[in-house]
Amino acid sequence: MMQSFGSAEVFYTFFISSLLAFLQKDNPNLLTEKLHPLGVSAQQLAVLEGRMNNATWLATAERIVFDAFKNCAPYVSPFSINNPDGWRYWLIHFANSYRARQEYNNVLHDNKTAQAHFGRLGLDMLAYDPAQGMLYLFDDQGRQEAIRQLHDDIPRLVDDFGDTISLLELYRSIYNKTPAHMDDIHTVMIENSDLEVITSNGASRRKPKSIRADDVLRLKRQRTFPNFFGASDGKKK
Repeated sequence: MMQSFGSAEVFYTFFISSLLAFLQKDNPNLLTEKLHPLGVSAQQLAVLEGRMNNATWLATAERIVFDAFKNCAPYVSPFSINNPDGWRYWLIHFANSYRARQEYNNVLHDNKTAQAHFGRLGLDMLAYDPAQGMLYLFDDQGRQEAIRQLHDDIPRLVDDFGDTISLLELYRSIYNKTPAHMDDIHTVMIENSDLEVITSNGASRRKPKSIRADDVLRLKRQRTFPNFFGASDGKKK
């Protein structure tokens, strides 16, 4: 279906225990690899039934979901239906266009607490780190933390591309990796002291709402140290 229609979108709801049971039989090595952060083997899945409400388990399950479905479409959102008593049901969104995923992220924020994500909130949402991960319900409190992480992540991404990247290329590269709202991403582009958004005519954008996909995002020549010398993770760039 995704290959037959360029603008196709699919919403798929399923019971994650069924997927885990399938992977246990069909690809036990993959399942063992993904359960390793929990110190759990594929043969111990029964133990996890009582831990479905554990945020650490939610992070691992989310990665399992993404790895199982990532080849079905260019953009896959592996978020669970928010149920604090047990995150057993997943509502997966498949899309061929970054714009569809962009709008879907916005819809999740408009319907805050309907779905849940555990992990990073910036541009690498599936990076597993229990010390830094947090439960994200697409609410106002979570968005503030997402903005904080974006202030580090976006300049690093631009730097990886050689200090300049088109907005279209940036969108295509990030929207399988972030739960962030479009407005928050644009706000960081304008407010971050290391970044500037340039129009096709060479002018500088001043307002987040005015940003367009044909603009260019680049690093300023004078850069502050925190974003490039590991303020968030202690690692030198």
